[in-house]
This record gives sequence, C-alpha cells and structure tokens, in this order.
Amino acid sequence: MIQKPIKTALPSATRASAKDPAAAGSGEAPASSRAARALERRAAIVEAAMEEFIARGFAATRLDDIAKRAGVAKGTIYLHFKDKESMFEELVRIVIVPVVERLTTLPPPTGSVRDLVESFAGNFLKEVINTRRGDLVRLIVAEGPRFPAVADFYYREVVSRGIAAMRALIELGIARGEIRQKNLARYPQILVAPAMIAVIWQSLFARHAPLDAQEMLRVHLDLIFGERRTT
Repeated sequence: MIQKPIKTALPSATRASAKDPAAAGSGEAPASSRAARALERRAAIVEAAMEEFIARGFAATRLDDIAKRAGVAKGTIYLHFKDKESMFEELVRIVIVPVVERLTTLPPPTGSVRDLVESFAGNFLKEVINTRRGDLVRLIVAEGPRFPAVADFYYREVVSRGIAAMRALIELGIARGEIRQKNLARYPQILVAPAMIAVIWQSLFARHAPLDAQEMLRVHLDLIFGERRTT
C-alpha cells in the first residue's frame, strides 16, 4: 500500500508575511524574510527527520542523513534542535499532537456515548492507520523501550490525553446506564484497544491476513455497549 507523506506545513501567518507586499515595503521586511526562511528550513528538517526515522528507525538515524535529505548543512540543524530527541519531539508535536487534540475535543454529548466513541476511534483509524502517523506510532512502540525519554514525551503529549478523554466518556456512559461494567473506567485503554491493534497489525500481518479495523471496532463496542437494536 502506497502511503502519502504528511507535509509539515508552515504556519499561515508566516507564509503570509513572506508574501505580503505591504510587509515587503516596510522596514521590517528583512527580519520577516529571515524569520520566514528560518521556519522553512526548520520545517524541511522536521519533514526530512520524519522520513529518515521511518526508513531507518530512531536509533539508526543520523543527523548527517537528515541534513542531506533536508538540503541543509549539519550545523544548521543545531540552530533549531539540540539533539535527535528534541527533533523527534518536534515531529510528534507537529504531526500527531494536533490530531489527538482534534479527536479529543469532543462535542457536547447530545447523542449516545457509543456514537462519540465510534466517532473518536473511527477518525483515529482514518487519520493514523494508513498514514505516516501510523508509522511514527509503530516506531515508538518498537523503539520506545530503548529510549525512555522519547516514550515519556509521547505519553505526556499523546497517550495521556487520549486516556483522559476515553475515561471521561466511560464515566458518562456509566452515569447514563449505557455501560454496565463500572470497572471499565479503571482501564480506559480497553475502549480504544482495537485502534492500537489495527495500527500494529497493519505493519506486521496485513499481507498475511488483512484486517477490517472498522468492523473489529464495531464488534468490540457491541461487547461493551451491547448490540445495536435494529428497527
């Protein structure tokens, strides 16, 4: 399966300042242009780092290879990042954290809790499983034990937010009587376990046994909420 790379776009304000004729005519134009070029180089470094990390793994990736792919001198990297770990953290902030923030910003619970969970997990599968984000998640799973600082950062920025959102939904489901197993609130990881299984399965076993992740999610939620009634 061909995966489309995720582009690390510059902030819109930066792009605008670089192209704004009014800014070009002001005394601040040189500083704005330098800032825009610096952001462009930083974005190129982060994007190159993502491709190198995915291709080689975190441990084997060298700053020289990232610099070569980004088209910058190795010294330029140190103007933006102190080391490989800080570069990886920036990559997570740009590529994965916005998705988690969007998914965990849940709408007011006007519908059923199951509908909210299905929306959350379904969007996670769409945004992650067959994209470069999924490759990054698999990379963390594979190499996190060897680099605890990286794993700790990912937990703080990504995992803890998802767990908090799922626990809140479970507690709401229990309060409404939609979820009967009250101990589920102690283990919110169970709620989205199929999504993580799908991410890992995709890279390891999909060529042997393709997995219908959406259907697996539906069956999983039937076990938690009960089967949907058909009219």
